[in-house]
Amino acid sequence: MTSDFASQGFGSGRDDIPQRVGVNERGAGHAVIEKLLADREGLPPRSLLGRVFGADPLTSENYPWYKGALGEIAVGRILERLGPGWMVLHAVPVGTGASDVDHVLIGPAGVFTLNTKNHSGQSVWIAGRTLMVSGKKQRHLYNASHEAARAAKLLTRGANATVEVTGVVVVVAPKSMTVRERPSEVVVVSDRQLLRWLSDRPNLLTPRQIAVITAAAMRPGTWHRNPPAVVDPGFLQYEFARLPALVDSARRRRAGWLLALLVGTPLVLATLSSYF
Repeated sequence: MTSDFASQGFGSGRDDIPQRVGVNERGAGHAVIEKLLADREGLPPRSLLGRVFGADPLTSENYPWYKGALGEIAVGRILERLGPGWMVLHAVPVGTGASDVDHVLIGPAGVFTLNTKNHSGQSVWIAGRTLMVSGKKQRHLYNASHEAARAAKLLTRGANATVEVTGVVVVVAPKSMTVRERPSEVVVVSDRQLLRWLSDRPNLLTPRQIAVITAAAMRPGTWHRNPPAVVDPGFLQYEFARLPALVDSARRRRAGWLLALLVGTPLVLATLSSYF
């Protein structure tokens, strides 16, 4: 039996049949993992030779979804450390299409929508309305602002009371993050700064307000006109959990073969030269 992830037939088991799942049942990265696995469905498994030589189990189209899932999962783990007074929702479907909010937080300090961006090993630069990653301008600030405004509108309607929402861009594992001027409409923090930043916020909501907003947030209809049926969260997490090991193993194999080539080529040339 092959151990290649691509051969595992996403869509072949009873547990992955789309079903109605509560908003609070989705795990971090649910939407991007579902997209990644759906895109990989039907792809042929790597051959034995491909696995031996470290052929990448992901395509170039897979990598943005894979990297995004890793980022959301990392932030999800950080949010698990929030106190019991917080409600945390992940991958909340919103609008009429396939859009989702990476994380929604409701607690004493207020309501927050988190837009997670995995820019591991890259330099991030922020000044006012501009955010650049490795010298390229991104739309993260606009997207986070739009996301927060939409969440505020939907929660206000769902709770029948005015709900203010703060949009937050969470940059995961950046090489560096330089803030020349803080954005006026949203907050930008790294994953390492997130928990302390939330802990330092003053209390704005009473337990009663938190309960009312949470009740509204827990209703799928608050966020989406026709909440989609999704794949079982446990199944998705199980399938995705096997992928990082395959990716890392393939990367190590490629590095090993490259090292062998760099070391072995001079030896071969030296041996051949001795015969001439």
